[in-house]
Amino acid sequence: MSYDVEAIHGQMLEAISDEYQKSIGFPAWDITRAFALAVCSLGDDVNTAVGKTDVDTLSGDELSRWCAQRRGITRRAAVAASGTVTIVAGQGVVNIDNLFESGGGIQFRAIESKKVTEGDTVAVEAVIPGISGNVAANTVTKMPVTLSGIAAVTNEKAMTGGYDEETDEALRERYYNDLTIVQNGANANSYAKWALDVSGVGRVKVFPLAKGANTVEVCVIGSDMRPAAASLVKAVQDYIDPGITGSGAGVAPMGAYCTVSTATVKNINISCVVTLMAGYSQATVLANIKSKITAYLQSVAFVGTYVSYAKVADAVMSADGVSDYASLKVNGGIDNVSVGAREVAVLGTVDIGGAA
Repeated sequence: MSYDVEAIHGQMLEAISDEYQKSIGFPAWDITRAFALAVCSLGDDVNTAVGKTDVDTLSGDELSRWCAQRRGITRRAAVAASGTVTIVAGQGVVNIDNLFESGGGIQFRAIESKKVTEGDTVAVEAVIPGISGNVAANTVTKMPVTLSGIAAVTNEKAMTGGYDEETDEALRERYYNDLTIVQNGANANSYAKWALDVSGVGRVKVFPLAKGANTVEVCVIGSDMRPAAASLVKAVQDYIDPGITGSGAGVAPMGAYCTVSTATVKNINISCVVTLMAGYSQATVLANIKSKITAYLQSVAFVGTYVSYAKVADAVMSADGVSDYASLKVNGGIDNVSVGAREVAVLGTVDIGGAA
């Protein structure tokens, strides 16, 4: 609701008898003007206060406080990527917090101290949490500060497990789910909520009685809508039922044996012939198509049972720089692609080789 000082002031003046002088500079005008300004200021304060009681309009720290105070739901923090760095040449000592760096400037700190020689590995984690730390293999090759005796390093495997802080939209969705979905501490909804409490989890499926009586399988994917890193699977396992003991050491009740797993990849490979708009390069259009298809696949990740051929076609056609396309194939065919219950569809290869 908006407050118009001129309208409010006018209404006040109209309510005063015409026997009084109501022109500017006279007491009737000056006093009512002050009241009108005060009413508008108070109205703005009321609007602000009302806005802070509507979870749909809150964001950032205010949304975090609302969810925590009213439902005990905390925003999931960013998670640092981790992995190992291999000593390629030299020998020496690596201490905790010694730094290694990728070609793109992403830094990793050692999380263990040890004597090392050629071929040894050192456990590291990204200095800044988030997906930026998920760098490819053989990219962490620098040492910002020289380590005595160590001449060269690399990461033989990709760094994994980095996840960004939970978005406002995802936090708000968990808040509403907590309000509307029945949880009794033992049903499937409870296990899904517990998994989603862990930083880095994107979506969850629960399979009751997966391995017999008193067993539950919780299958998770990361917030990047890809299979969860081993570190994330372990974090969820430790939170719900550490060691799969059914002892009640986690949040799961005693007698319930919970196994946490992650999805397997269902690669979605695309080929088509694209006609480019003027002024667009094939490389740019290819990147735009990949972005559009990835966005679609993420929207259906772990919730749909198939990848829609028509939706993929829409994604291709809506990409910037695409004038038209022909001969679209999804995994070699022109039909929807089925996705298993424990699979997550991710973009594989994209070939627009005949682009003109």
